[in-house]
Amino acid sequence: MDDERGAGTVLTVTDREGGVVSAADKGLVRTIAETGSTNADVLALAAAGAPEGSWLRAERQTAGRGRQGKPWSSPIGNLYASTLVRARPGDPPAASLALVCAVALAETITSLGCPAVTIKWPNDLLLDNAKLAGILLERHGDAIVAGFGVNLASHPSIEGRATASLAGRLWVHSAAELYEHLVADFATWLDIWRREGLAPVISRWERQAHPSGTPLIANLSDGSSVPGKYDGLASDGALRLRLADGTARVIHAADVFLV
Repeated sequence: MDDERGAGTVLTVTDREGGVVSAADKGLVRTIAETGSTNADVLALAAAGAPEGSWLRAERQTAGRGRQGKPWSSPIGNLYASTLVRARPGDPPAASLALVCAVALAETITSLGCPAVTIKWPNDLLLDNAKLAGILLERHGDAIVAGFGVNLASHPSIEGRATASLAGRLWVHSAAELYEHLVADFATWLDIWRREGLAPVISRWERQAHPSGTPLIANLSDGSSVPGKYDGLASDGALRLRLADGTARVIHAADVFLV
C-alpha cells in the first residue's frame, strides 16, 4: 500500500521533453507500509528500467539485511530506505559512493539536531561510539542501490557490538521527516561527487569522522586483522591506518571496528 508521505520532497529530474519536474510528480519518492527489503525492491525496480533518483521507504521490513547478508532488525519507527543510482561514464569509482552516502546521511542527521554523530569507515554512523546507522550498497550492471537503515525509535541488541538510537536524545523528527531531508541531501552530494570528484566528499567525510589517532582494527577478508590508528583517508577514499611501527597501511576492503 503506497501513500503520499515524502511527496513534498524536492528532487529534480528531466523528462523526455527536457523539462524539469519534481521526483514527487514523477512518483519517484515513495513510502510503503511493509516489505521484505527496500534494497531488493529497488533492485527489482532497476531491472524493470526505473530511473536514477527512485527512492523507496518502508515503515517496516520483514527481511532487512546488512553487509554479507546479515539480518537487519527492522521494527516500526526507524528509517529503512533505498535509492537508485545509475553509473555513468566518467563517474568517480562506484565504490566511493559509500562515502557519498555516509556524508549525506551524517549531514541530514546533524542538520536535524544531532551534531554528535560520527562516521566510521566506510559508511557506518556512530553515536557515542555505538552504531546508529548502516548503509548497504549493491550493484547489478549500471544500477547501484544504496540502502539506509537508521535507529530512530529503537536499536537492536547485538552481542559484541554497541548500538544506539536517537530516542531520548532530544530527537523530535519522524522517519518520514528524516527521509524527506535525506532525499534532498543525497541529491546534493551525488551532484558534487559527479561535478567536482571525490576530493570534496573526502574532505567532508573526514570532518565528520572520529578524531585522528582513534584506535581501530581492520578485519580483512583473508581472516587476518590489522590494528592501527585512524590516519585519515587516501585520495581514492581508502582507509589509512598508522601502524605501531609508525608506517602507514592503506585498507581498501575490511570490516573496521573501534578498539
